[in-house]
Amino acid sequence: MTMRKPIVAAAAFFALCAIPAHAEDNLKVGLIATLSGPPAVLGQQLKNGFTLAVKTLGGKLGGRTVDVSVADDELKPDQAVTKVKEFIDRDKVDFVVGPIFSNILQAIAKPVTEANVILISPNAGTSNFAGKDCNQNLFVVSYQNDQVHEVLGQYAQESGYKKVVIIVPNYQAGKDSAAGFKHKFTGEITDEIYVPLGQLDYSAELSKIAAEKPDAIFAFLPGGMGVNFVKQYRQAGLADKIPFLSAFTVDESTLPAQQDAALGMYGGANWAPNLDNPQNKAFVDAYLKEYNAVPATYAFQAYDAALLIDSAVRDLKGNLSDKDALRAALKKASFQSLRGSFKFNNNHYPIQDFYLVKVAKRPDGKYQTEIAKKVFTGYGDSFAKDCAMK
Repeated sequence: MTMRKPIVAAAAFFALCAIPAHAEDNLKVGLIATLSGPPAVLGQQLKNGFTLAVKTLGGKLGGRTVDVSVADDELKPDQAVTKVKEFIDRDKVDFVVGPIFSNILQAIAKPVTEANVILISPNAGTSNFAGKDCNQNLFVVSYQNDQVHEVLGQYAQESGYKKVVIIVPNYQAGKDSAAGFKHKFTGEITDEIYVPLGQLDYSAELSKIAAEKPDAIFAFLPGGMGVNFVKQYRQAGLADKIPFLSAFTVDESTLPAQQDAALGMYGGANWAPNLDNPQNKAFVDAYLKEYNAVPATYAFQAYDAALLIDSAVRDLKGNLSDKDALRAALKKASFQSLRGSFKFNNNHYPIQDFYLVKVAKRPDGKYQTEIAKKVFTGYGDSFAKDCAMK
């Protein structure tokens, strides 16, 4: 079922309500994310981050009052296509923002961009769209999928690990994550385990890992998958024997459920809640106040997606009729990202810094990842060279 929740924000409040009679004067955004089932924790972070940005900006993006229609893609590509077509044909949106998962991005990119509507991905960033299939109407504010995983590959290499087991879900982002890790790690991969997306019981896989006795494991298991795997990994007694390296497995979306089971585990990220700049501190404080939770990358990237739209619409003085001018304004990215240094590469993917992060417990009792070290500075993805855009 499509979730149509137009959002009209004012300086003091942000409420769901009906689309106003003069909606043609308002900026229209269609937000699509996974908002049901175990992965909903990720989609909710995305929705919260975008919502908070619009509220902070007084209910306007680029000086225009904004209406946001929200749809649950249900982690089903066919459903996602139906819902973005409704955004385009029925709601006449100016921008589509989303999704969380790469298989959904693969499904919705064509219908959105071929309709000459701008698609801004605040999370999914597959290799094909970074390279030969790059698209003038697609902007990714997160990363190319491989990059975060390359952080852990680089760390494993620098740490002198010789043997590593990889465990990832069997879909595009999982394949990209394994490839990303192997871009930087030149040691032996003793086992490469692909599990069904959504798997929650890992007893068989943990037995295999224990038998392998690797120097470390690398895991990409987002959402509920990561919650269960980390708990079971700790319960199996492996956390104190085999270093745990991951991306999107221990983060602010999963830590409220993992808690002490995840303490000391490492991840790779383009940001962390304790990143030391004034904009980020204000964002984290506002998110905690609004949602009583620590924001994850999904939330900060969605916040940045709103800031990107705001900057482009403002540069164009609210007039989006010239699509070439709109694309140029988006490419310019004239906003202050919460992550600090940020600019778009020729493929509309960011050039940015990446960090090794470590799970810690905050003074308020909540859990977060904290920066352990910077691994890459001003890092662009390796697929940009294959993109024909200049």
